[in-house]
Amino acid sequence: MTLGEVVLPTLNEAAALPWVLSRVPQGWRAIVVDNGSTDGSAEVAAALGALVVHEPRRGFGAAVHAGVTAAGAELVAICDADASLDPADLPRLAEPVLTGTADLVLGRRRPVGRGAWPAHARLANRLLASRIRATTGVQVHDLGPMRVARRAPLVALALTDRRSGYPLEMLLAASDAGWRVAELDVEYRPRVGRSKVTGTIRGTVTAIRDMQRLLSAHSAPTHPAHPSDPRPDPNPAA
Repeated sequence: MTLGEVVLPTLNEAAALPWVLSRVPQGWRAIVVDNGSTDGSAEVAAALGALVVHEPRRGFGAAVHAGVTAAGAELVAICDADASLDPADLPRLAEPVLTGTADLVLGRRRPVGRGAWPAHARLANRLLASRIRATTGVQVHDLGPMRVARRAPLVALALTDRRSGYPLEMLLAASDAGWRVAELDVEYRPRVGRSKVTGTIRGTVTAIRDMQRLLSAHSAPTHPAHPSDPRPDPNPAA
């Protein structure tokens, strides 16, 4: 029985995938979204039993959207595929969603190990989280890439960002829809390989620009109401 599915956006993560996929909890299915890898990531993932989805459009949002579209379980999680986060934490993050005490649970990163979270990326995250609290009133401290929600309400948010602004757009849309957002601590380790975003100042600046654009455009709620609102899934899994 599939309890949930975890979407793993992947770009050249062949070295990290064996550990990451070995940590996916029993009852969860891994969906590896290959975002144009040239190192055989898709083949590694398929050999290890993951469902592989190919998304040629580059961008975190594009990869996650493809994975969420391919998912069919009631719960869907998102997690980086670079071994910086442990998929074994997913049941703990899913618990508030399953018990009805939260609609979206974010993993608040707690760095362990030297170089896990570069200073420039941590500062940018802190500033963005502060602005989100001021803009929405949602008390979040991290725009971390590990998160869990019910799939149908998430699809109903109709998120459109296909770049690095996707995590922020999800949070803003969830806030507009009246979702209850919770944070739980997760360990954040040095990733395997070089980061495409937080590991480089250029990548961090690009992410900040994407997110600042979304924050500036944020206005009155336009998304569907609370996740309990029985609306049909506009993009059901095949």
